[in-house]
Amino acid sequence: MAMELVNGLDYIMNELIPEELAIKKPKKELLNIINNKTFDDKVLFELESDFHTIKVIENEVGKFLHYADTYQAGFINTEFYKGNLPYINYFLIPSLMNPKIENILLIGLGSGKIVNDYEFVFENLKTIDVVDLEENIVDIATNYFGFKKSNKFDFILQDGITYLRNNKKKYDLIVVDVANNDGIDLRFLNDEYFKSIKKSLKKGGMFVSNMCASPDFENKKNIFFKDFMPIYQSNFKNNYVFKGDYSDEVYYKSFFNIDERVIDITNVIIISTDKEYKIGNDTEKIEKLNVDIDMYLKDFYKVY
Repeated sequence: MAMELVNGLDYIMNELIPEELAIKKPKKELLNIINNKTFDDKVLFELESDFHTIKVIENEVGKFLHYADTYQAGFINTEFYKGNLPYINYFLIPSLMNPKIENILLIGLGSGKIVNDYEFVFENLKTIDVVDLEENIVDIATNYFGFKKSNKFDFILQDGITYLRNNKKKYDLIVVDVANNDGIDLRFLNDEYFKSIKKSLKKGGMFVSNMCASPDFENKKNIFFKDFMPIYQSNFKNNYVFKGDYSDEVYYKSFFNIDERVIDITNVIIISTDKEYKIGNDTEKIEKLNVDIDMYLKDFYKVY
């Protein structure tokens, strides 16, 4: 495997692999439930693209976009929870910090729901640009997940790193959600990447990223906070960190009827900015999207 240098540290890998960040071993009885669980999958769409085997599947939990064997996007429809994959709802929190956002960049489209949600919650929105490597993703999102294109939406078929490197436009909000089948490409954690993000942000702009770590944030063995969080701190004055406790609760309950986290990994949503923001309490617009945002706000950890 290639040697990658990140924050002065040598990593003999190309991806940040979630399983390698775990500190505790899972309970065997719970792990057995997950490993033995089967779903009654109905394949609604299948395509071999240049990058993935793409499927849209529907089962007793909901409807989902698969790249290879990984859930990339979709909707849960159970008695316990109905809605977007729950970690994506953390991406709505910037609307409580700066409701006057005008220009947004998303790296990765997924189901497209967050695009339509942003068009609803941001009254001053002028443009929302989406960069994705998958040329079929807009049609899939439209045909199977209810995505609606508007005149504010622009799709750029390109690698996200390449777009950021060459981009001249300034954004109020940049959201990056790029986990693949193996993990998170370390190109999204090096100095060049953060320089590209910063040059693409307006003054006071926000950068939202979805990362992963052991949920034991205070443990000195936590690799993400020991090795990678300093990269965020060296590039942004304020990093608002949200721990994916509620997201995990929804995931394990919806898919496996388990009431606790099994794998010692959680989503870490980081909102990075050079401006100090307060998180407002005007949640009315988000609530109209049937998102109980208060549950996600409870997962606020601290500002680095």
